[in-house]
Amino acid sequence: MSNVSSIVDIGVNLMHRSFNQDREAVVEKAIASGVTPLVITGTSLRSSQEAARYAGQYPGKLYATAGVHPHDAKSCSPDTIRKLRELAALPQVVAIGECGLDYNRDFSPRDVQRRWFGEQIKLAIELDMPLFLHDREAHEDFISILKEHGAPKAVVHCFTGTYAELKAYLDLGFYIGITGWICDERRGKPLRELVRNIPLDRLMVETDAPFLTPRDLKDKPAEGRNEPAFLSHILQAVARCIGKPAEEVARATTETAREFFRLT
Repeated sequence: MSNVSSIVDIGVNLMHRSFNQDREAVVEKAIASGVTPLVITGTSLRSSQEAARYAGQYPGKLYATAGVHPHDAKSCSPDTIRKLRELAALPQVVAIGECGLDYNRDFSPRDVQRRWFGEQIKLAIELDMPLFLHDREAHEDFISILKEHGAPKAVVHCFTGTYAELKAYLDLGFYIGITGWICDERRGKPLRELVRNIPLDRLMVETDAPFLTPRDLKDKPAEGRNEPAFLSHILQAVARCIGKPAEEVARATTETAREFFRLT
C-alpha cells in the first residue's frame, strides 16, 4: 500500500492491562507500520477517562471514545452521563460509546442495558457526536431503540452478523467496522461473503486489539495479543474479499474514518 500514507484503526482497547508494560511502544510500532491515528475505545466511565487522558498526550495521533459498554450498564447513573458529557467536550474525544446491547453474556440486566443505551444515544444527539455501537444477540431491541430515538450517525463496531442485520444497519445509514474476524478461515467465512455488500464509503477497519488477533498471521505474537500494527493485514483481507485493490480500500476507509470522527 505504498501510495497510502496511513490507515485509521477505529477501535483499539489501548488501555487494556495487556498493554500496561509497553503501551508507548505499541503506539510507536503502529505509527511506524502506517496505522495512525488510533481511536481508543472507552468501555466504562473509568476506561473512557483513562483513554481521554492518554489520547491527550498524542494530539493528532490518538483519539478516544467515551461511553459505557452494556456489560457495565449496571454501574451507570445520571452522574455517569454527566461525566461522559464532560469528557465529550475534550478535543480528543470523538464519539459516544462503546454502547449498545449484549444479550449473549447478560452481565447487566437487559432492562438496565436498554435504559442506559437510550441515555447514551440521547447524549450523542445532544452533542451532535457519532455513536460507536455494540450489538450482540440483541438485534431486534437494538434497532428498535435506535429508531425510537432517531439514530444519529453511527458505526456498528466489530460486525459479525447476518445479511438481514447488515441490511438493517445500512438502511439506517450506519457505517460498519470490520475486524480480524474476517481472517478466521472457520468463523469468518460468512463475514468474508457479506463484506461485499457494504458500500465502500460506509466501511471502516479496526483491530479491536488486544482481542481478535487475525488467525492467519504468519508471525503470530507469542502471547497472542492483537496490536494496531496488524491493521494492514486485516485491510488486505477485506480488499481480497471485495475484489478491490488494497490501496483503494485503504484510501476509502481512511477518508471515511477521518470524516466520520472529524479527525483533524
